[in-house]
Amino acid sequence: MAQITREDVMQILSDRKDFTGLDLSGLNLSGTKFVFANLTGANLAGANFTSANMSLANLSGADLTGADLSYALLMGANLSHARLNRAILRYTVFINAKLESADLTGADLNRAVLTGAGLTGANLDGANLRGANLTLAQIQNTSLDGVALNGAVGMMV
Repeated sequence: MAQITREDVMQILSDRKDFTGLDLSGLNLSGTKFVFANLTGANLAGANFTSANMSLANLSGADLTGADLSYALLMGANLSHARLNRAILRYTVFINAKLESADLTGADLNRAVLTGAGLTGANLDGANLRGANLTLAQIQNTSLDGVALNGAVGMMV
């Protein structure tokens, strides 16, 4: 994967929106609109996506290790098999997002909205879900060891 610049990202977004397998690690992409973008298998580790709109984007198999997605919108996004370990996901909106088999180990989901999210088979070990909304979230076969749930709503364990 070749590292690309923020300018490259803006060009791709105005064109085909296909970031499959590209390396965007460490970039500051806060506030950027990735609606319907294809980020399958992309390296997004350590990137800043604060307040980005990634609704309906395909992030399946993407590496978001340590990325900051605080206040981002990921409504209906596909994050199945994505690596989100130690990601900062505070106040992030995952309404109806697909997070099946995603690795959220140690992720900070403080006050995140996971209403209707598919978390089947996900790993949330050591995650912070304080104040999160998990109403109608699907959590079958989800690993929840050491999860902080103080103030979380909508979760039946």
